[in-house]
Amino acid sequence: MKSNRYIIAFAGVILHLMLGSTYAWSVYRNPIIEKTGWDQASVAFAFSLAIFCLGLSAAFMGRLVEKFGPKVMGSLSAFLYAGGNILTGFAIDRQELWLLYLAYGILGGLGLGAGYITPVSTIIKWFPDKRGLATGLAIMGFGFASLLTSPIAQHLIAGVGIVETFYILGASYFIIMLLASQFIKRPNEQELAILSSSGKEKTASLTQGMAANQALKSNRFYMLWIIFFINIACGLGLISAASPMAQEMAGLSTSHAAVMVGVLGIFNGFGRLLWASLSDYIGRPLTFSRLVR
Repeated sequence: MKSNRYIIAFAGVILHLMLGSTYAWSVYRNPIIEKTGWDQASVAFAFSLAIFCLGLSAAFMGRLVEKFGPKVMGSLSAFLYAGGNILTGFAIDRQELWLLYLAYGILGGLGLGAGYITPVSTIIKWFPDKRGLATGLAIMGFGFASLLTSPIAQHLIAGVGIVETFYILGASYFIIMLLASQFIKRPNEQELAILSSSGKEKTASLTQGMAANQALKSNRFYMLWIIFFINIACGLGLISAASPMAQEMAGLSTSHAAVMVGVLGIFNGFGRLLWASLSDYIGRPLTFSRLVR
């Protein structure tokens, strides 16, 4: 096979590792408030808006990935997300709340959506025999990201300030994401034929299900949607305020609170890989039932 699917998967992990830095938002919250004087609710809304735009755009970006390819969409994600972070620094420096919402919430959120779906939809094609593992690999980086970003961001904030932190991180995200996107590619016809034949038997047993249009007419789809909405909303509510909560309720220092946010990232990343991989062996329905019990 001409392309190494594990290198492509690794590039997807790197892309998600940059995008998942949004989970370190709680590390930025208090420094932004101290710099601008904005209230907590106003600052927190920027993260909420980014997550909303992530979910909304990811739902429709899949078709664009199929149309334009993962390299183009990954590069677009780099421009939007990294540009949004750089513009966020400018918004904080100028103390323009509306610009914070536009930069981090809308531009950054759209970049998150484009970048989130790109590796997922692509890597699955390279692992027809291990679709759960493929999904877990694709999204693992998103969960692990706060482990990397939180201490780095805290160190930068203490050293150069919150504004410069967004400038530095934004520029770093752009370079790394743009490079990683160049390695994410779909299998060609020959590679697809080899992959399909090697995983034909197991794929057939695990991929029986509904088409998207059929799922939208099913009550089970909406029940699952509600379950995951509640699950994600609770998780993101904790993530968005983890660092300030640790400082205010547990008396942790800013550096120790950043470490705690990183520890959350460890379990977030491993959990994504563990449950997704397990679904290859026990099936998707049983995996979901274990998660919600």
